[in-house]
Amino acid sequence: MIQVEEALMIVEENCCKMQAEKIKVSKSLGYILSETIYSPMNMPPFRQSAMDGYAFSHSELTNYEVINTSKAGDYSNHKLNKNQAIRIFTGAFIPDDLDTVVMQEHTSRNGTSIAINKLPTFGANVRNEGEQIKKHELVLQKDTIITPAAVGFLACLGITEIVGYAKPKVAIVVTGNELVPLGKKLPKGKIYESNSLMIAAALKGIGIKKVKLFKVKDNLKATKKVLNKCLSNFDVVLVSGGISVGDYDFVKEALLANGVEELFYKINQKPGKPLFFGKKDTTIVFALPGNPASALSSFYIYVLPALKKRMGCEAIHLPKIKRRINTDFTNTSGKSLFLKAFYNDEHVEVLDSQSSAMLNTFAVANSFIYVPYDMENVKKNQEVVVIPIH
Repeated sequence: MIQVEEALMIVEENCCKMQAEKIKVSKSLGYILSETIYSPMNMPPFRQSAMDGYAFSHSELTNYEVINTSKAGDYSNHKLNKNQAIRIFTGAFIPDDLDTVVMQEHTSRNGTSIAINKLPTFGANVRNEGEQIKKHELVLQKDTIITPAAVGFLACLGITEIVGYAKPKVAIVVTGNELVPLGKKLPKGKIYESNSLMIAAALKGIGIKKVKLFKVKDNLKATKKVLNKCLSNFDVVLVSGGISVGDYDFVKEALLANGVEELFYKINQKPGKPLFFGKKDTTIVFALPGNPASALSSFYIYVLPALKKRMGCEAIHLPKIKRRINTDFTNTSGKSLFLKAFYNDEHVEVLDSQSSAMLNTFAVANSFIYVPYDMENVKKNQEVVVIPIH
């Protein structure tokens, strides 16, 4: 049985990035760039107006004849005389021999003539060609995550594809003869299966969409068969249940029989002691405890960093902050604890119902309090380590 810090290090050392692939910009949200992108064009690609108003050649004149109109999307590059101007709108092309735009609020118009009441400085309200970015300049650095703004930036430069790290295909394998699918009648002695929905929701929250669910009865032959299929066709395999030491827990035996290298089994922690991590070739495997709170805690602390590493993220672990605890707390277990908690700007509250089998508290928690195995006594208002999960 190993300590939390060692387990985290083993996970990080044994997860490799996914291969790079071409991704349409329209579908690139949340991907990590595997290549640096440079601009194929100037942006803006021409001089354009930053305001609704009138474009003219800057001088001391204050009266101009308005001879044309330029709307966004129009193109006209006729020469104008010194005392001539054009009506122009935001984003519209500015002819080459005009250099300044006066806001319409600073003018008075009479028919085809305008008087400038407040003369702008030379070049005012003009977006110059390449003002935002010039051709061949850096757009986005390698290892940048694609945000909604990045999608818009790439699109405005005419970039249709990026090269990013692929998102892993994930298999969720649920074990347990006692489990009944949601929506079915619940016989006596059975419980509804919830872990797969919970884990799938957590995967969706980080943008992983290629997820497939497998259900297996509690027998060794069936477990080996399902796991063999998953190990051959998925990048990450997450098993729920069957990893403890009961007579009907066959997951570890089935994994080893399928050639999975055991990297660790059991962590000195609560909840989630019976956690298995292994790999076969580039496929990584987590066998999570069947108790729902244990499974979700293990997902946040160990599986999430592994998935982020595979997707190309640099910062893979959940952040840690400090808050003052709202009560005295004693840890006599000799284990590291991940206590479901709720924190605000100043304090953190230990929530009730810390049982591995209970999700009622987890459903309203926004964090864990992390108590190391060698910390026995925590005093009220003492600063503790808090791991936000929302």
